Amino acid sequence: MYGALWRILPGPWWVRLFILLILAAAVLYGLFFYAFPWISTLVNPQEVIVQ
Repeated sequence: MYGALWRILPGPWWVRLFILLILAAAVLYGLFFYAFPWISTLVNPQEVIVQ
C-alpha cells in the first residue's frame, strides 16, 4: 500500500515526502479535532466498574 502511494505521487523524493507529511498532518488534525471528541461523547470512562 505504501509503495503504491509512493509511486503515484508526482515529483522527486523530497516533494513526495513533503506531500506525505502534509497528508499525515491532515489525518492527525481530523482525528484530534473531529473523531476523538465525537468518540469521547459515546464512551464514558467514568462509568467503568472494576470488581
